[in-house]
Amino acid sequence: RSWIGEERHAGMAYLARRVEHRLDPQTLVPGARSVLCVALQYANGEEEVEGDLWPRVARYARGRDYHELMGERLERLRRRIENEFPGTLARWYVDTGPVLERELAARAGLGAIGKNTNLLHPEAGSYFFLGEVFLDLDLAPDVPIEDLCGSCTACLDACPTQAFPAPFVLDSSRCISYWTIEHRGTVPAVQRNELEGWVFGCDVCQEVCPWNAAQETASASGTTVDEDFSLPPVRRRLRLVDLLGLRRDDYVEVFRQSPMKRAKLEGLQRNAALAMGERGDRRYIEPLVQAVSAEVADVREQAVWALTRLGGREAEEALRDRLGREIDEKVLAALRVALETLAATSESPSSG
Repeated sequence: RSWIGEERHAGMAYLARRVEHRLDPQTLVPGARSVLCVALQYANGEEEVEGDLWPRVARYARGRDYHELMGERLERLRRRIENEFPGTLARWYVDTGPVLERELAARAGLGAIGKNTNLLHPEAGSYFFLGEVFLDLDLAPDVPIEDLCGSCTACLDACPTQAFPAPFVLDSSRCISYWTIEHRGTVPAVQRNELEGWVFGCDVCQEVCPWNAAQETASASGTTVDEDFSLPPVRRRLRLVDLLGLRRDDYVEVFRQSPMKRAKLEGLQRNAALAMGERGDRRYIEPLVQAVSAEVADVREQAVWALTRLGGREAEEALRDRLGREIDEKVLAALRVALETLAATSESPSSG
């Protein structure tokens, strides 16, 4: 209630709905007495991709959509329970209802909540999904795991956007994952310079966690992770340029059964444009020039920003040409600012 009251959920209004169901599982599943919590690991190290222009994507989103995969396995588990205990109520969830999954999993002994608000396990790190089966069986509760963070602040110190105002507290309005996945529309100017090239999600606070480093070391010695969570060939070859220029028909095929669909095509293209501007690679000039004429205004606006970051005569000419044809007021305003910025840069004595 405090987190919602402080508006830490940013634009995710759905988190403020059905709060009573989140706080009291019996209002969500009448008759439930226990919650069986499960975890499924999705990563055990970095995957190699083709070339240096591949978009930065959080590890959990690289393979098959976990909602589908976990749902299939939880349904099998539900049927097994009902076969063993006829007449039992069993209803499963996987990030699909008003369920405080992390809190339930912590009480079930699947890990301790870390300072980065992820659930940490001493052997599995934090790269795992959670799922639940609500039951009307009286089951003995497991023992929660004690704090695993101690005095460590690696995640808080490494966060590029300082999204943790305090240990164990996440401010979504500062989080790269929020801006690249949940937010709709253009990304505000303040946040554009802080996305660090991420196109979908962010793993920084997990990458620096000592418990994940220990898990990856153990995995290198033989532990394997479900291949469904590995990059499929169709996305392994995907570059930022490909993503920015992706047609809708191709998008449907490339991101079939992918959790990245959450951001929608225009969101992924928006993020790709921002990543190009952040990387500063002049090989992106041509595709960005094409993108300032994209169908979606939000994509055009972010492409304008990216071209401004790259600068140069070609970028300025493309923006000036678009100014005479643009009809969207927001994009027009962005074009005027961009041209003023480039003009000031070219007039600066230090520009050469």
